[in-house]
Amino acid sequence: MIGSGFSFLRQPRVLFGPGRIDELPGLASLFGKRMLLVTGGRSLEESGMLQRLLGLCAGHGVRCDHARVTGEPSPEVVDGIVERFRAVGIAVVAGVGGGSVIDAAKAVSAMLLQEAPVERFIEGREGFLVHDGRKVPFIAAPTTAGTGSEATSNAVISRIGRDGFKRSLRHDAFVPDIALVDPVLHCSAPRNLTLSSGMDALTQLLEAYLSPSASPLSDCMAWSGLEYFARSFLPACGEGSDDVEVRAGMAYAALVSGIALANAGLGIVHGFASSIGGRIDIPHGELCATLLYTATRENISALQESDQGEAFLEKFSRAGCLLSGRSVAGTAAGCEALLEQLELWQEQLGFRRLREFGLERAEIEPVVAATRAKNNPVDLDNSALKTIVEERW
Repeated sequence: MIGSGFSFLRQPRVLFGPGRIDELPGLASLFGKRMLLVTGGRSLEESGMLQRLLGLCAGHGVRCDHARVTGEPSPEVVDGIVERFRAVGIAVVAGVGGGSVIDAAKAVSAMLLQEAPVERFIEGREGFLVHDGRKVPFIAAPTTAGTGSEATSNAVISRIGRDGFKRSLRHDAFVPDIALVDPVLHCSAPRNLTLSSGMDALTQLLEAYLSPSASPLSDCMAWSGLEYFARSFLPACGEGSDDVEVRAGMAYAALVSGIALANAGLGIVHGFASSIGGRIDIPHGELCATLLYTATRENISALQESDQGEAFLEKFSRAGCLLSGRSVAGTAAGCEALLEQLELWQEQLGFRRLREFGLERAEIEPVVAATRAKNNPVDLDNSALKTIVEERW
């Protein structure tokens, strides 16, 4: 693999550790004196952190404008924020929140210097334009451990409905200038959000690790993230939810999942995230959680029937031993350990089914027809794709 070469994208300047959020105003001042702060609903305000940041901004001579984003960003949400602030001279955009907030803020930073609406630049849309990469500097401070958007070059934009979509605004320049990762911000995340975000990070780590486009460098990142996920996920969802060290482990796993996916790509679960996520209002992490076991099982089954699947099966097996905490003999046993562990989490943690989010049975066929994943370790036929969705419907 090394002999054939690989590339690795630019990464943000990463500042990681408890209390680093207090550095945001000072970092913003390096870019200018007016910051647009994008946050989620009310949790940052209710915790007192919003007022703290505003006070720190004043101390650094930074004027702070504020915009809220609730739910996954749509083109209308992004365009609305851009229209409000395009002409006021924003020097830096900061996103403090979950993955949707980071994506929205990233898109706003990318569109403040553009005249056309964001939908014109979204991949796969009619009349798609190639973005020139000009943006306002961007700082990302995640409050959940999931998407890894603080380290990626894309912002996911969606419109929900029968003719909806969930696609990316993408350019190498959109990688945040600074990723400010403070695990203290994660301690207040409720269990259901911790669980779904964590399963998103796990899915990204596994899919990047198993990608045909993976390199030794992206594998190092993905494996390191899997190690921290394995030791931190269940404690973060339970008695360790307010343990900063536990939250730091999950924050790290999410961060490196973003780095790994940006350089290796993603597999079939994220293929479904696009085709299903544009049809129904389902949190991305919950979609990953409910599909990961069946998708992994179908991948392993197809690879076992392939003449060229052994290298991928060995990776699945290695991941199975790590995540299950079991030492087993042989590739097949390791793969089975992985499947057993994923199925156990699916049942014990109560991942909801797709029909609970409004997917109709009649929509399964068009979903399958629309699903693609160029970085899945094996080409799955429509029968396998249908099985994945039907079993979790």
